[in-house]
Amino acid sequence: MSTVEFRNVSKQFANGTVALRDFSLKINDGELVVLVGPSGCGKSTILRLLAGLEDVTAGDILIDEKIVNQIIPQQRNIAMVFQNYALYPHMNVRSNLEFPLKMLHTAKESMAQIISDIADILNLQDLLDRKPAQLSGGQKQRVAMGRALVRNPSVFLLDEPLSNLDAKLRAQIRADISELQKRLQKTTLYVTHDQVEAMTLGDRVAVIDSGELHQIGKPTELYQSPQSIFVARFIGSPGMNIIASRLQKGSNNQWVAKAGKLVDIPLSKKPAKHFLQEGEFVYAGIRPESISTQPAEKCLRLRANCVTTEFLGHETLVYFYLPGIERKTPLIARLPGQFHPNGKTTDLFITPETVYLFHRNGTAIL
Repeated sequence: MSTVEFRNVSKQFANGTVALRDFSLKINDGELVVLVGPSGCGKSTILRLLAGLEDVTAGDILIDEKIVNQIIPQQRNIAMVFQNYALYPHMNVRSNLEFPLKMLHTAKESMAQIISDIADILNLQDLLDRKPAQLSGGQKQRVAMGRALVRNPSVFLLDEPLSNLDAKLRAQIRADISELQKRLQKTTLYVTHDQVEAMTLGDRVAVIDSGELHQIGKPTELYQSPQSIFVARFIGSPGMNIIASRLQKGSNNQWVAKAGKLVDIPLSKKPAKHFLQEGEFVYAGIRPESISTQPAEKCLRLRANCVTTEFLGHETLVYFYLPGIERKTPLIARLPGQFHPNGKTTDLFITPETVYLFHRNGTAIL
């Protein structure tokens, strides 16, 4: 087992593209950290830098507190699983699993025991004589993971490993990966653009955009206390509604975020940043699941203009606009599955305690 640390790492490619800017992150021994963010944000570059497949432009990468910038990939004891499996099509499963061990000149007796152990862990016993073309997507993924694990790596890297699987199989393999990591206690760095994978798998989740780390923490921390609008929108399904507003004092000295001319979104307390003045531009954030059809004490009643609904069985997503506000992207309410709005408008309710507030620069205030 090992610790991994990125210290102020930057990566600029020869064409001038900056993939990573001053990136710092420490992964504890046996921890599973998920890197999540949109395509092209630098997630896979981080894995390739750690594996030694790319060189850093600035900063240091450490494994077990030893700088490995100049150490070749073969000497880092890192195993990587790619999204395309990268299995040898002419070899059966057994031979695919044996290949890394043969490269290490492992004795035949030891090799047979290692393959048997890995096959038991990943339920591959009945597949050892099949070739990749005879396997399902989930089976190929398990073989790819087994080929990485036979080397007993110090660090395990997974790059979008579930992206080629259907939704049902993704859920199954996700559970398998979680159980396997907890069982083996391998230090693991997992890359995905799917925030559901990130929230369900990670001991901690690092949210990345444009080569920069926005926030890292436990899934509950990212959901409950997003430090930026980007994190608020990215974590959660659907993401947080963000509404351009002006800070004002309403009736009874209660602070509100005034959206347009007709909507006063109540705040639970005075904004924390003392420099904020009445009339200042802010963003109000409301999670779709915080919007209700039932009134509560001190709640805001919205007469919402419904655009469309999506019935998903256990829940209904309602897309709507607020009165008096410029129509760009509709807001979303996540309501019980039995809810069906009558006509074009419906009453929705928001309580002050569920409202987030963000500065004009996108950082959290409340």
